[in-house]
Amino acid sequence: MKQRIFDINLKTIGMVHIDSDSVEDINSETYKSYIKVLYLNEGFEIKVDFKIYSTDGPTLFFISPNQVLSIDQLGGQPGLLVFYNRDFYCIQLHDEEVACDGLLFNNINNMPMTTIPEQDASFIEYLFSRIQDEFELRDSSLEEMIRTYLKQLLIKSTRLWKVQHLNGTMASRPSTDLEFFRKFTQLVEANYKEKHNVADYADMLFLAPKTLTHRFKRLSLPQPNDIIKNRIILEAKRLLVHTDWTAKEIAHALGYDDPAYFSRLFFIKTGEPPSGFRKKYLSAIEPDQA
Repeated sequence: MKQRIFDINLKTIGMVHIDSDSVEDINSETYKSYIKVLYLNEGFEIKVDFKIYSTDGPTLFFISPNQVLSIDQLGGQPGLLVFYNRDFYCIQLHDEEVACDGLLFNNINNMPMTTIPEQDASFIEYLFSRIQDEFELRDSSLEEMIRTYLKQLLIKSTRLWKVQHLNGTMASRPSTDLEFFRKFTQLVEANYKEKHNVADYADMLFLAPKTLTHRFKRLSLPQPNDIIKNRIILEAKRLLVHTDWTAKEIAHALGYDDPAYFSRLFFIKTGEPPSGFRKKYLSAIEPDQA
């Protein structure tokens, strides 16, 4: 596996080919703490958290450090993985530059991918090739050049994501509606462990709870309460299958003082108790680990 990496003053970015030599390492904890962008061609099957994606053509995936990535099937051609830390480029601090937080990353529908239309494929390939070339040059300007190409990649991908995932809902809406959508998503991601009610987020947005709910309805979006609870349940699922914490410990970690109330919420959202979900999920993956 040939890995290219820049690592100076706590700022890290790297690139690795996704193939039979690297896939085991990619599926391990090696890259877990990094923000990741994957460029995959046809034939890949990957799992992000609890959802499986199959690629029919060039596709980009955007994986946050809190998400669990597993590449279960390789395509006919190697893919590319760009990984970097927040010290190299923090999308929250540079939100005005790329405006991808809440869309490519941390979006409410947990949809971390976009397909690449034929007319845009050459530009995306160009950006990845230029990043790769910069690693080979090892010039003193490497850091800033790679950051420039990364920003272009995120901006272009955000545009594609909006067209592909907001079509029929907000694709034709004013930009203020899109920013409202992103702001709510960002607030949920930052506060879901402490704040569980629509009123909490309405206060942060300086709105009445009914106004917030009506605005989401007007935009044809899922209801705010469902978005909040779904984010909590997603984290609960992660903790159930990737830790040995008890349901009571998970409830407390997610801000619930009453474990029984949390278990009822989990059952309402998933159709099974936390213990049942854990047993079912782990038994399903045991044959693959054998």
